[in-house]
Amino acid sequence: MPDLISLRDELDGMLQWIRSSRNIRTPIITCRRCGLTARAAAPHVSVRALILALPRFEIAPKDAARALEKEWAAYRQHRRLTGEGKVVEEMPGTCLH
Repeated sequence: MPDLISLRDELDGMLQWIRSSRNIRTPIITCRRCGLTARAAAPHVSVRALILALPRFEIAPKDAARALEKEWAAYRQHRRLTGEGKVVEEMPGTCLH
């Protein structure tokens, strides 16, 4: 699993580099909670998205990817990780902005 997380980190860095080099920005949204209008959060690659891409690009068969997805779900829950493989932080009850 740590190898998957490091590959996800590498792909996420690549995504961020592509977005910045092409000046691709996130859309402007309005927060439903507080009404603040600002740019949306930047997209990130999740470990699950990485796993689901394996059969799509014929890197692994669907059955192996399905088994890996189940392993990831158990690993993630056991270690309390986010979808990106980071440790879960406490979520505040109010907006972060």
